[in-house]
Amino acid sequence: MTAIIPTAPEHACLLPLALCRVAAGFPSPADDYMERSLDLNEHVIKHPAATYFVRASGDSMTGAGIFDGDLLVVDRSLEPAHGRVAVFEVDGQLTVKRLFKSKGLFLLQSENADTPPIELQEGNEIMVWGVVTHVLHNLL
Repeated sequence: MTAIIPTAPEHACLLPLALCRVAAGFPSPADDYMERSLDLNEHVIKHPAATYFVRASGDSMTGAGIFDGDLLVVDRSLEPAHGRVAVFEVDGQLTVKRLFKSKGLFLLQSENADTPPIELQEGNEIMVWGVVTHVLHNLL
């Protein structure tokens, strides 16, 4: 059974936010002050009533930066447009894939060459559970 973790935006988690940016290329001088407090809810949850968290399972989306055990932030109010990563229920099974629409053909594309796409056929029961807006994963 899939567990959905509801969001709780009324419980702010304020953490310090540095004013400077961290270089992902060459190092840059660090600033010695903080801008303000940061509430992650403001940055990752745009529609609290329509947002939930779910854990990813498997390795079919590693090319999109989604790894086994990652926490996905999913917004049910967003449309699963072409190219967006979303959570789908296909014939009773949940999956996270990138949606591709082309000439009336709908594919749920994995981001791993070892996993074939799911070609949606007439007769498939499909439900969109929401668009993935953020991925949180541990680097340790």
